[in-house]
Amino acid sequence: MLRQTLLALSASTRVRELISTTPVTRDVVTRFVAGETAADALTVTERLLADGLQVTIDYLGEDTVDPQQAAAVTEEYVGLLAKLSAAGLAAAGRAEVSVKPTAVGLGLAEHGEKTAQENIARIAKAARNAGSTVTVDMEDHTRVEATLRLVGELRADYPDLGCVLQAYLRRSPDDCTALAEAGSRVRLCKGAYRAPDGIGLPGRAEVDLNYVRCMRILLEGGGYPMLATHDPRLIEIAGVKATMLGREQDSFEYQMLYGIRPAEQLRLASHGGQVRVYVPYGNDWYGYLVRRLAERPANLAFFLRALSSRR
Repeated sequence: MLRQTLLALSASTRVRELISTTPVTRDVVTRFVAGETAADALTVTERLLADGLQVTIDYLGEDTVDPQQAAAVTEEYVGLLAKLSAAGLAAAGRAEVSVKPTAVGLGLAEHGEKTAQENIARIAKAARNAGSTVTVDMEDHTRVEATLRLVGELRADYPDLGCVLQAYLRRSPDDCTALAEAGSRVRLCKGAYRAPDGIGLPGRAEVDLNYVRCMRILLEGGGYPMLATHDPRLIEIAGVKATMLGREQDSFEYQMLYGIRPAEQLRLASHGGQVRVYVPYGNDWYGYLVRRLAERPANLAFFLRALSSRR
């Protein structure tokens, strides 16, 4: 019930305005967000790489309805990749970028899918020039078909383009089967959106079981699975399954969010695991933050303690 309430709040304009204008302590946001600028993201990225971790960077924002804003977001990513390359951080995909399709035009009233595809192609080209890669984020269930369609079309020119599948959706095992092919990069996460009954799974236990089912399909396939979870049970299952299949540790990776379980990130990396940290930056942090609170009660407790400390 708490998770559903928080996910509803993530889409509320009124609550967004209230919380965004509340003098929340800097620690609340900076625990989960690298900062407001590309320079802030590079500073965090450099530190994480030095710790033996890898990085994917997200410029915060979604649901763009203005073509000029979609173009501006695209330029931000192109510039970010140039900065990563110049700093020597992007080589061999050590630091890549994650892009939400609606941030670059998918939700536009006219030619949204075409605009998003063209903009992601520009970002993918910049990533290739930098020696890096792009992962296309998955958003709510209404965007799945369009997102998978544009990823499929773009992979003709950018076969290393990654995409995301979400275990809370009933359809995801079939999507994993379709995508678990040689050269394919798929990030599997639980998902932080809501979906109607019949489309989404009703409870955490069902989502976890579907995650394991999807994980098995990806690990048994010929692609490069990117297992995005902070759940200790799922991490353990992934390691056991990979060992049983004879997968080398560099043939898949774990992914975790910036600011969540950093000690576990370092532990996995110290044991030879490939660990990539999802690092967001920008000032449009509200929706991202509320979905993180919905995912883990510990995050909500941290947030409330920080609010109390302001009194």
